[in-house]
Amino acid sequence: MTPQDMAHIHAAAFRQSRPWIAEEFAELLANRFIHIVGDKRSFALVQVIADEAELLTIATHPDHQRLGLARQVMADFHGHAKKIDASRAFLDVASDNMAAIALYEGCGYMACGKRKSYYLRENGPNVDAIVMECRLNDK
Repeated sequence: MTPQDMAHIHAAAFRQSRPWIAEEFAELLANRFIHIVGDKRSFALVQVIADEAELLTIATHPDHQRLGLARQVMADFHGHAKKIDASRAFLDVASDNMAAIALYEGCGYMACGKRKSYYLRENGPNVDAIVMECRLNDK
C-alpha cells in the first residue's frame, strides 16, 4: 500500500478532524520502527519500540465499514507486535468517538489516562483523548 493509498483512506474516514497527507505517511514509513497492517480497505499504522506498540492511526474507508475489517486489522496489529516481542499496546482515542472506543474495548483495551483538550475540532470545542492500554501477552 502506498502513502497515497493511506492518505486517501484516511481522508475518507476522518471527516471531523484533519486527515494525514501522503507526505506524512511517507515520512513515517521511512522510520524502521513503523509498521503497517491491513489493505486498501482498512489499515493501521503502528510504532513498535522495545516491548511497547503504539497504534498511531487506524482507518477504514467508509465504503467498507461495518464489515469487521477494523477488528481484523487490530488482531493483525496485535499478532505482528507480539512477533517482534511487544508485550503492551497503547493508543489514544477521542472521548466522543464511541464506535472506536467500543472497538478497542472489544479488543481488550482499558482506559489508563486522559489528555485534556487533545483533539481539535473545527466547529466545536476541543475533545479529550482517552489513553488506552492492552496487555498483548494476555491475548
